[in-house]
Amino acid sequence: MKKLTCLLLLNSLFVFAQVNDEQKIKEIYKSALTNAKCYPWLDDLSNKIGSRLSGSTGAEKAVLYTKAQLETLGLDKVYLQEVMVPKWVRGEKEVGYLQIGKQKITFPICALGGSVATPKKGLQAAIIEVNSLEELIALGTEKVKGKIIFFNRPMNPEFIETFKAYGSCVDQRSSGAREAGKLGAIAVIVRSMNLRLDDFPHTGATNYGETPKEQRIPAAAISTNGAELLSKSLKKNPNAPFYFKQSCQTFDDVLSYNVIGEITGSEHPERIMIVGGHLDSWDLGDGSHDDGAGCVQSMEVLNIFKNIGYKPKNTIRVVLFMNEENGVRGGKEYEIQSNKNKENHIFALESDSGGFSPRGFTIEADERNFNKIAGWATLFEPYFVHKFVKGHSGVDIGPLKSNHIVKVGLQPDSQRYFDYHHAANDTFDAVNKRELELGAATMAALMYLIDQYGIGENL
Repeated sequence: MKKLTCLLLLNSLFVFAQVNDEQKIKEIYKSALTNAKCYPWLDDLSNKIGSRLSGSTGAEKAVLYTKAQLETLGLDKVYLQEVMVPKWVRGEKEVGYLQIGKQKITFPICALGGSVATPKKGLQAAIIEVNSLEELIALGTEKVKGKIIFFNRPMNPEFIETFKAYGSCVDQRSSGAREAGKLGAIAVIVRSMNLRLDDFPHTGATNYGETPKEQRIPAAAISTNGAELLSKSLKKNPNAPFYFKQSCQTFDDVLSYNVIGEITGSEHPERIMIVGGHLDSWDLGDGSHDDGAGCVQSMEVLNIFKNIGYKPKNTIRVVLFMNEENGVRGGKEYEIQSNKNKENHIFALESDSGGFSPRGFTIEADERNFNKIAGWATLFEPYFVHKFVKGHSGVDIGPLKSNHIVKVGLQPDSQRYFDYHHAANDTFDAVNKRELELGAATMAALMYLIDQYGIGENL
């Protein structure tokens, strides 16, 4: 009888807790959908400040703006964390064309981030199309030397998970120039990482590794429509030379900042939970999806807690990281300072997959913690959030280590993300207000649950 009574009591407590959580989460979503600041914040970041490539004036303005906005929320602390970041400048608009007799077929191209410039008058050479790094290497130095290499492997449309499609071909962008240069190529042109056929070339970082500066070759992206046309043109005119010109330049590192704000925990101030995105963006658009959305959603989490009067048990910290796009310096510096200060991070949540409708989370955790978080799925079902899977959480929180930590990435619907990723059309008009707010609410709801029930030994 006593055992039955205990079981009934435990069941009653569980039901009470679940009902309480359901009500709190409903309150969180109501606040986000009726009293949010994230959309006007994004409007300012995108339309008043614009692109925010690390080391740029836009990045400096974004640091000051977001710090000022966090200060209006009545947080316990708002401060800047110094970090040295690279400064790369695109320069004049790039030019690219295929010369067929007296005819010039022009193509939309843009320099890849970190690329070196062409000679001032540009460069012109025969161009060879390949579909992989392996195909390039198989050609050997004899066929590659003195040529321009055209990497034309598209994102695989068969993958429903678009980040998997991206990962399957991004090596040609990140490593193409380095590998082609080893074989004597003088430049590379890379098909944009985009599932859609359009005229927007998509930038993104290229990595020369340990290649000496004097041996680095120019690298540019070509739009997907441009890649299709170039491929067809080369089949008909395989010996036609390709010309392109770009004037990008790398300067010395400059001082920038991570922007940090926090609510001190009421019971365990020494336990830190962070939520964040990266404040920098590429320079072609204004970075509304990548990652202005993630930044303002992270700020909104703290705004929601303030609006509903929720006092977290643990310290909740928003971190707007600088320099994710071409160095991850912000994430690395945050971890360095965390170690110096002997901070205990128990949870980290990142939003860096666009401002589309939230669908769930990718979770880096041991089996016990993963099962705990996945067990909350029913609480999110009314909001069409259903994906709770193991997977990569985020680039900026990647360096963060603690004795016990769970890392999670917000996963919005990704089908349209790569239409905008690193391109000139990643602008404010591409973000839907309601979808952005739903993402912020979903993040706040998970932060609330982790704060209530803990991780690891605290489960």
